[in-house]
Amino acid sequence: MPNLNLALAAPPSVRLTALDQLWFQVSGTVCNLRCHHCFISCAPDNHSLWFMSRRQVREALADSRELGVKEYYFTGGEPFMNRDIEGMLEDTLTLGPATVLTNGTLLPPRRVEGLGRLAEASRYTLEMRVSIDGVTPEMNDAIRGAGTFDRALEGVGRLVAAGFLPIITTMQSWPDRETDTILAAFREVLAGVGYARPRLKVLPPLLMGAEAERTRGYLPTERVTAEMLEGYDVDQLLCSRARLVTADGVLPCPILADVPGSRLSTGLTEGAELPVRLTEQACYTCYLNGAICANMPSGTGDYG
Repeated sequence: MPNLNLALAAPPSVRLTALDQLWFQVSGTVCNLRCHHCFISCAPDNHSLWFMSRRQVREALADSRELGVKEYYFTGGEPFMNRDIEGMLEDTLTLGPATVLTNGTLLPPRRVEGLGRLAEASRYTLEMRVSIDGVTPEMNDAIRGAGTFDRALEGVGRLVAAGFLPIITTMQSWPDRETDTILAAFREVLAGVGYARPRLKVLPPLLMGAEAERTRGYLPTERVTAEMLEGYDVDQLLCSRARLVTADGVLPCPILADVPGSRLSTGLTEGAELPVRLTEQACYTCYLNGAICANMPSGTGDYG
């Protein structure tokens, strides 16, 4: 039976130890796909959050210089649906390394060539993270939609040919005992498009949005309490080192992009000063697995 005292206790809060990462929700909740596991239910017709403008990104970048940001992430929705994404990356790469999280289906040759030129012109690294949720069309397309497996692999092949070493991310939808087999299959599939030594990142499911309908939502007891943070290294939580900027304001992290009431402020400087209350049950997943959104979190599966 759920512990009602635990459920009613005031949620703990976390302050920034340093603003190392700045995230941009550049396509809001708009995506060209409708994935059955998307934790913010992004889709072509989800306009809860709209596109960011290049001006909005520039303003946040200017603030970020004073706040000591070390790296930048671009997410959505699907970032490559924003027609200004290349310009945003050009502006960002004058300040620090950037990573784009993409489903890989909007990477035609001309775009990839342009991304390659941006990477070559910058002293900082431009990373690509491509989401593929299975090692066969049947496995992936059941989650991401018909034809997405082949299109994403084509995108990965183009990125590799252009000199990128994309991080391939996948949500763990299989039992733990099958992980080694799945990873070996990923390496074989990616070798087929010229990616001989792929970088693989396995993510835990977030039991919210579309994923809550596909499998289950969080249980009442699956939430972070003050007692759980005693002796815990809060640097493992993304909200202690990052903020998300959207067209509508500043939020604690990308997981909470479409959660009502999660906005901290309109501006980045103010948002960096405010504590984050761990009221959402998705915080429980980060507590267990580390800052899962970052390129190299502690506690999640990163495989060379």
